Amino acid sequence: MDIIERANRSWRIGVLFSQTGVTAGVERTQLQASLLAIEEVNAAGGVLDLPIEPLIYDPGSNPKRFRALADRLLVTDRVRLVFGCYTSSGRKAVLPVVEAHRALLFYPTLYEGFEYSPNCIYTGAAPNQNSVQLARFLLEHYGNRFLLIGSNYVYPYESNRVMTDLVRQNGGRVVNEMYVPMDAERADFERAMKEIRRTSPDVIFSTVVGAATAHFYEAYRAAGFDPVHHPIASLTTSEAEVAEMTPEAAEGHITAAPFFETLGTAAARRFVASYRARFGEGSPVPAAAEAAYFQVHLAAAALARAGTDDPERVRQELRDIEFAAPQGRVRIDPENNHTFLWPRVARLDRHGRFQIVWNPGVRVRPDPYCVQQSLDEWSSDGVGVLAPPGAS
Repeated sequence: MDIIERANRSWRIGVLFSQTGVTAGVERTQLQASLLAIEEVNAAGGVLDLPIEPLIYDPGSNPKRFRALADRLLVTDRVRLVFGCYTSSGRKAVLPVVEAHRALLFYPTLYEGFEYSPNCIYTGAAPNQNSVQLARFLLEHYGNRFLLIGSNYVYPYESNRVMTDLVRQNGGRVVNEMYVPMDAERADFERAMKEIRRTSPDVIFSTVVGAATAHFYEAYRAAGFDPVHHPIASLTTSEAEVAEMTPEAAEGHITAAPFFETLGTAAARRFVASYRARFGEGSPVPAAAEAAYFQVHLAAAALARAGTDDPERVRQELRDIEFAAPQGRVRIDPENNHTFLWPRVARLDRHGRFQIVWNPGVRVRPDPYCVQQSLDEWSSDGVGVLAPPGAS
């Protein structure tokens, strides 16, 4: 769609986030953050005086539905830009469709890395932007014996592989690696509780996702384990998952992410206030939502520069754009289509709120293939100053 063709029309984009199913809790925040950004762009006059019009479908946390709805968006609805997906299974189901139609997917979720597609813009954290920082903090503050537990799909297996490498390279040991169903209930964690008691690890690294997360944390508390000395550390436990458990079950556990709703910068406070004014006071605002928010603004800026929604033109324009996101200024690395991000480590307090315990204060260049797999080398682009673990 070029400038002439767009007369009296709008910029139509596809939006694929689950509003039902096992990962609906966090995907709903991504949908809402996307809508907030769209509303902000449109309120400021749209893109080249035309509004962004989202076409929204609910894939129901089902990779097959993600694929079918992506096909519908690209073939029937004739959109060329798609914003969505949470799990890696969903992304991997959608990407072949996007690539076949030479469209562009904006993917706002942390993931396992080791992927590149010219038809995907990755705005969530790669492993060198969360796993490395989390491993460094845990090894320095808790010990080097890890037990790994995750949901049974792509991301947990690959994320656990990366964490295992980091732990072993630094003299640690993985005492066991376990998996539960995607829709795990409280009873599914009984074996894990027995294994934790038997092996007594220093850290439990969790890649459990969705509604099962609350069941796991509640089971951990009921078993009497002490998060002060032996925490659950998880990249997949965000404010959205914490909202589904009691504060008592959440307290003391740890994660790493580029954004937390408690981040004290002016930009972060404005974003959280705007989000809650629109979607309800107390609504969780996780890093996945922040990425969904800023990627819409990046795309809008690229559309304005390109004057077209041609995916290749949009991707080319993204190379030269920085955006003042709530986490800090972000930009896309043209070498791999991933995003420069600001990693942080946080611990849950007694109110179930993440409090940052280590803010390195540095923007990290994405290294999705973990070429440099060191706890001290993060491929910083020189923006910010590195602070030692424990500094906030």
